[in-house]
Amino acid sequence: MVFLTSGCRSSAPPPSPQAVVVWKPVGSWSGRGDAQTETFTSDSGGFRVHWEMTNESRAGAGRLRVVFRSVDSGREIIEAIDARGAGGGTEEVAAERPRWYYLTIESADADWKVSVDERIDAQAVRD
Repeated sequence: MVFLTSGCRSSAPPPSPQAVVVWKPVGSWSGRGDAQTETFTSDSGGFRVHWEMTNESRAGAGRLRVVFRSVDSGREIIEAIDARGAGGGTEEVAAERPRWYYLTIESADADWKVSVDERIDAQAVRD
């Protein structure tokens, strides 16, 4: 007589997706004085803005204001940066919906650098 036995195996559940944020570069600009960027589109409406202000003509005199504007109407959608004095930083901002944008950069008495990344919400599968 032959007995067959089967062992119980537990199979691991499949990996579950984890929410992750990916940042896609949109553009980078620099200058002294006012500027307007080319247009760009966003599918998410979420952005990360890196900025730096240096070489002030007088200490504390530098001013930098960065605004996202609607390509359709030119109206202000997001005021991302409003800074005085040399420095820098990173700000995360969001609009109410995806659209075409451009930036207006208002600056006085300093050199500036601005770069923008778009927020992309994604899912990653981890083992």
